[in-house]
Amino acid sequence: MPAMPLDRPLIPLFQAMGYNVEINAEAVEAHCVMEISQLHLNRQGSLHGGVAATLLDTASGITASLSCDPQGLTPFVTLSLNVNYMALARQGAVRASGRITGGGRTTKFVACDLRDAEGRLIAASTGVFKRMRNTGTEAAA
Repeated sequence: MPAMPLDRPLIPLFQAMGYNVEINAEAVEAHCVMEISQLHLNRQGSLHGGVAATLLDTASGITASLSCDPQGLTPFVTLSLNVNYMALARQGAVRASGRITGGGRTTKFVACDLRDAEGRLIAASTGVFKRMRNTGTEAAA
């Protein structure tokens, strides 16, 4: 089954940064896809590390949520996120793709890769995510 766009409104941060979220509930994978613009660049003219980390964190957190329900509505928070930067990205599309690597009922371990349109690895992360109680006041995504 191919990845599908998230079927609910995105939170304002996603909209402000200009990226989309796709999910593949069957494969328990979330993807953040973004076209690099001038707004995303650092002083050296390459993708800002904080932007890359945000894409990795979002894809990882939604992947953790998908491991509990196919719509990804179960709330998770990031306990830790380790990011390694491998290459520069200056233009074009980038895609962060998360995958579960371990965990139990309330804690999930997620690895995530950020790749450019040619498949070149830009950054990679590992993170620990904690399931929160569902209070009914969670953000849209």
